[in-house]
Amino acid sequence: MNRRHFLMAAAVASTAARPSALASPNDTIRVACVGFHGQGQVHINNYLKIPNVEIAALCDVDDAVMAKGMKMVEAAGKKRPTAYADLRKLLEDKSIDAISIATPNFHHTLQTVWACQAGKDVYVEKPCSYNMFEAKQIVAASRKYNRIVQHGTNGGSQAIDEAVDKLREGVIGDVYMARGVVFNWRDTIGRAVEEPVPSGVHYDLWMGPAPDKPFTKNRFHYNWHWQWDYGNGDIGNQGIHQMHAARRGLGVKYPTKISAIGGHFMFDDDQQTPNVLSSVFEFNEGGKKKMLEFEVRHWISNHEAGIGEAAVGRRAETNTVGDIFYGSKGYLAIGRGGFQTFLGKEQAPGPKNERPAGNLFANFLDVMRSRKRSDQIAEIEEGAISTMLVHLANISYRLGRTLYFDPETYTCKGDAEANAMFTRTRYRAPYVVPKLA
Repeated sequence: MNRRHFLMAAAVASTAARPSALASPNDTIRVACVGFHGQGQVHINNYLKIPNVEIAALCDVDDAVMAKGMKMVEAAGKKRPTAYADLRKLLEDKSIDAISIATPNFHHTLQTVWACQAGKDVYVEKPCSYNMFEAKQIVAASRKYNRIVQHGTNGGSQAIDEAVDKLREGVIGDVYMARGVVFNWRDTIGRAVEEPVPSGVHYDLWMGPAPDKPFTKNRFHYNWHWQWDYGNGDIGNQGIHQMHAARRGLGVKYPTKISAIGGHFMFDDDQQTPNVLSSVFEFNEGGKKKMLEFEVRHWISNHEAGIGEAAVGRRAETNTVGDIFYGSKGYLAIGRGGFQTFLGKEQAPGPKNERPAGNLFANFLDVMRSRKRSDQIAEIEEGAISTMLVHLANISYRLGRTLYFDPETYTCKGDAEANAMFTRTRYRAPYVVPKLA
């Protein structure tokens, strides 16, 4: 399989070097949507609304999910896509320009690498990697095969671009700290017994690089988020959006010190990841220290800094999900409804967001045509750096100690146990993420 994908990569090398690498005629971009039990339906709906885009193929390991995806496309009056269960078969179709990935976290990097090797551009959901090792490989694949890779951190939908501009302009003065909050109602997942694989589910393909374990409902649709073999907890599920916004707003890249503490509270169930987690990151770039706090909470909670208090659309918020930036002249809070600032000791209302939110899918397609990575809202390298913060927080939590990260060596100083957790003990063959960097 690896040799076949190497040959595929070589075959597209000359195409990838051209200013425009579209295989389809008339500037129509042919997209394949991969995985759409949940967030992938957002992918389908977005591509259906954008001109000069054809959903040429759908790929999912669950036949029931596939049927729902087909209905979505056909209900929009579009041509019926080609159906695939195995992404590797899909990637052999040279007429497909891009794939849009919304599979579980532990598939993201390998599927992106395969797509880059096959000459496809990629939109990949957050978090872009399952672990620290993969965060490096997904960026390396984009660079080595000269592909556009967009990360599904919906910063644009939260007006983060305009907020970052305001912070750079000094609207709240010298920004020294950011706080990300993910107070998301999450009920118990209960206990699930081992059972036969449901009809129509291609379970070997679903397991991919993860360990070979019997099927249970809590290792499958959505609840895989809360199992260490597959997911990264809510800090890596919802939290990566707010982590990305916090890091960008602070204007930092790699932390030097990471400490996290938390636990799995209230419920006696199959969940392995914490449902309460408090993590702190220290940055020291250019001799100037900055701090990022991040808190995940799963149950009944207060709102904070106005985030979640205003109704969005016709429904009042029950969750509190967003970021707060603290500066020498005030603070800026950003949530689903946009951002607002509070200035001076009196916390007087200051500037609010005015620009419309960017669309990551439309931006991805525009950059596919222009090949200008600088125009991307969520370029993969930026996404990978933010994703690394998630992984470092989880490692600190699982080991119960502070980590001291060295970005030059990409290691935790003097901590062999932490460094061993940067990757899997073993990738299940043949689903092995290659070392490209």
